[in-house]
Amino acid sequence: MARSGQGPAQNPLRTLREVGQSVWLDFIERGLLRSGGLARLVADDGISGVTSNPTIFDKAITGGSHYDAQITELVAAGKTTPEIYEAVVVEDIREAADILRPVFDETRGSDGYVSIEVSPLLAHDTEGTMQEVRRWASLINRPNVMVKIPATAEGIPAIEEMIAEGRNINITLIFSLDMYRRVIDAYLRGLERRAASGAPLHQVASVASFFVSRIDTEVDRRLQSRITAAPADAARLRGLLGKAAIANAKLAYQLFRETFTGERFQALARHGARVQRPLWASTSTKNPAYPDLLYVEALVGPDTVDTMPPQTIDAFRDHGRVSPGAVMEGVDEAAETLRALDAAGIPFDDVTRTVLDAGVRLFADSFNQLVAGLEAKRQGVAAARS
Repeated sequence: MARSGQGPAQNPLRTLREVGQSVWLDFIERGLLRSGGLARLVADDGISGVTSNPTIFDKAITGGSHYDAQITELVAAGKTTPEIYEAVVVEDIREAADILRPVFDETRGSDGYVSIEVSPLLAHDTEGTMQEVRRWASLINRPNVMVKIPATAEGIPAIEEMIAEGRNINITLIFSLDMYRRVIDAYLRGLERRAASGAPLHQVASVASFFVSRIDTEVDRRLQSRITAAPADAARLRGLLGKAAIANAKLAYQLFRETFTGERFQALARHGARVQRPLWASTSTKNPAYPDLLYVEALVGPDTVDTMPPQTIDAFRDHGRVSPGAVMEGVDEAAETLRALDAAGIPFDDVTRTVLDAGVRLFADSFNQLVAGLEAKRQGVAAARS
């Protein structure tokens, strides 16, 4: 990553921490871990977590040579492709977790986490998801690891059960306010079950990953179709471009504040429960017509996390502006934006269903592509040895 030359006092990334927002790196790759790159991000920029997904691992493992030596050893040991995948991922997650362990210790478990995703092929399999969460947690064996469960109908009971078991969970692929309510409720139910059994609550951590830019990609596509079909309404419809994602996230934050200041959670907090922080995911700008930090700057707020890819971290370090509490501004306008979309014939619940289905499918495709790439590497190494 390029450095801007700013000292820590002038670094906007560190300013985010001062106003209550954690920045996690949405990227993992062995070269970054072993070159000291992640450690520098932690020390210089205050980066306090790492998120991963099948797309990230696909690019990391099959796109370079950092993993070749380990893959060669595993092939020589007769390991299958799934076993190779598991071994490679576990090593990366452990190394990242160890780099972030001081942050975890200093914040007493509030921060310093690394997230690993259950197989996206299990997105609609409750029992399979729970089994994989337990397996990843056991294999990695680090206290500062979160396992990701997707916010599907089948994922909700898995979330509750894993929280009840005392596991750290990152709920991913949240797009709609309705699903977000269900995610929060599953978290609270899991904590309530632990409290009823006398189990400790203070060691359980969770984030709710609310996806941002993909909403605008889908809404803007539909708006452009409407503009083409109804030129007379073009000005009104153009005024809604690039507005839906931020509006949706701001309303989600209001739901977060209302719930976690309410008596139901406060009763749990008295027993040591932590808030389930909203995590803003997919905050890099996909549309080049929009400012590169559109989503990051609009969603600054206390008790939140923003997970950024490397290029967004570089951009924010270079020219990011921190407006404390930005996520709490314009809430009435946010609600009006979603109403205006419905009035324009773009029902928001249909938008969120579409992007959820696409997100699950995208991660499944990346996972299958990763496995295929590893199989090709395995066959290549096996052929060279024969």
